[in-house]
Amino acid sequence: MKYVLDVHTHTIASGHAYNTIKEMAQSASEKGLELLGITEHAMKMPGTCHSFYFANLKMLERKMFGVEMLFGVELNILNQDGEVDMEENLLKKMDIVIASMHIPCFKSGTKEENTQTYLKVMENPYVNIIGHPDDGRFPVDYEQLVLGAKKHHVLLEVNNNSLDPRCTRENGEENVKTMLHYCKKYEVPVVVDSDAHTDALVGCHCFAEKVIKEVDFPEELIINRSVEELKKFLNK
Repeated sequence: MKYVLDVHTHTIASGHAYNTIKEMAQSASEKGLELLGITEHAMKMPGTCHSFYFANLKMLERKMFGVEMLFGVELNILNQDGEVDMEENLLKKMDIVIASMHIPCFKSGTKEENTQTYLKVMENPYVNIIGHPDDGRFPVDYEQLVLGAKKHHVLLEVNNNSLDPRCTRENGEENVKTMLHYCKKYEVPVVVDSDAHTDALVGCHCFAEKVIKEVDFPEELIINRSVEELKKFLNK
């Protein structure tokens, strides 16, 4: 299958990534992507950009090097009430919204508590994608997560970075396989993302593709095959 999009990437604005917007876009073009999403970390992540950065995204071109561009945010889930670190008046201006659990911003609870937190976040009308729900440091009931994604029309992410041996997340491969099992069972689509923090990794889905092939996951449930399929999840 040809992967035509990658919607979870970061630039130097996130504080711990290494390339500019144009460098990321040029890399996407060179790799034949049709669409690139740049989703900087929201304000509670140490070292990231100010809210003014997100308020000014309207000034950016939505096509670079022949690649359609989406500019949005990777929200930090803050607590078990499902609160996130961006106000609605700004959140509604984002092209695309990912919500994730990160060690600096969220204290893990029990499997049941983490699952309920994700389900509450999915109720947020601006959240399009749950980012890297594979991190074993935040245990989750994958069957309930998948059913929640289906109910709320939210995409679950297969995060290539989580499967990279250099990544600090835990039990990524095992958890992704479990999640994909339930996605296949309940016919719930996923989006495969690089979570690239360098231009070299834009569109890199090699680790994810290997796992997807191992579990014989159906192509029709992989959103990366079509920009139009992705956009069905951007207007909930």
